[in-house]
Amino acid sequence: MVLQVHPTQKEPTIIWEALPADFILPDDPVENIQQPTLAAALTDALGATGRIQPQMLIGSNFGLVATVNNKIVVKAPDWFYVPQVQPVAFGVIRRSYTQHLEGAAVAIVMEFLSDTEGGELSVRSTPPYGKLYFYERILKVPTYVTYDPYEPNLEVRCLQNGQYTLQQADANGRFWIPEVELFIGIWQGERLCQTTNWLRWWDKEGNLLLWSNEQAEQERQRAEQERQRADILAAKLRELNIDPDAIA
Repeated sequence: MVLQVHPTQKEPTIIWEALPADFILPDDPVENIQQPTLAAALTDALGATGRIQPQMLIGSNFGLVATVNNKIVVKAPDWFYVPQVQPVAFGVIRRSYTQHLEGAAVAIVMEFLSDTEGGELSVRSTPPYGKLYFYERILKVPTYVTYDPYEPNLEVRCLQNGQYTLQQADANGRFWIPEVELFIGIWQGERLCQTTNWLRWWDKEGNLLLWSNEQAEQERQRAEQERQRADILAAKLRELNIDPDAIA
């Protein structure tokens, strides 16, 4: 399915320029308590499995900037990924990102649950611009993910011939995200004492990417198993009148 923007609309004039230092960025609260935790979980799994490199930019509720028809436009998606950005000077805090000026184009954008006029599927082509219109026609983000954890409902759109096309899930209900060479899908369970429908990553072999707390628990269990095996071996040696400490 392709969401159409009216063909007679005039193409916007887009300029990639730095955000002025005195520009006041939006400081709106998140629309849902789960938005930050969903975003953090996605990033945590990538970091825990060594998939985040220094040149990448991954953010949440962070301003993506474009100057459209001489007007600065900023959208702050719930999660986004840029494969290559220019480093900032030591001590400088990056407060926004302008693609093509500061690095590569934004590769993935995700939005979680919204029913406002500027919602995830809005194609409004005039200020304040709908999110789908901005990501599709202005930033031209290759992969756009929308997710409602309460349904739960996951949709993935890929840019094809300048327009977003809704993708079909595989037999496991997951979607291939080529920009990170991973599948994304819904997983119900607990993380940090919160049980919900999480978005999670799987590799191309179908292995779930573990969160850092899951890796820590896996390591704890492994260490416990090693200790138990050592205790059993020590007990058998003592049965043979062999001091296990003497051969350690």
